[in-house]
Amino acid sequence: MMRWFYVVSTALFGIAVVGVWGSSRWAPPTSTPVTRPAEISYSLDEVGRHSRADDCWMAINGQVYDVSVYLPQHPTSLEAILPSCGSDATTAFHTKNRGRPHSARASALLQQYRIGDVLK
Repeated sequence: MMRWFYVVSTALFGIAVVGVWGSSRWAPPTSTPVTRPAEISYSLDEVGRHSRADDCWMAINGQVYDVSVYLPQHPTSLEAILPSCGSDATTAFHTKNRGRPHSARASALLQQYRIGDVLK
């Protein structure tokens, strides 16, 4: 009787552990982009004040993006992106500084981080 109780309780515990682990693997990512009203316009001087890895804004195609929370997730090294923080990064984004454009997926992902427009 005791052996049966041990086997069943161990199996239930294992199922619970796998369930918790599985739910964390399938849950959406917890990092959420900064949300600000999209109607706001920022000057390039304002964008330039956000040029650090922990506070990185970029102007791309006349739109302003706060990519601070995304930088640790980017597939390349931080050194590849950091020079574009606080500046108009349109050319860098479209050429990846090597003449190749970003993918459509990257362009769609970028939209999550949009915080406004460049002041005209």
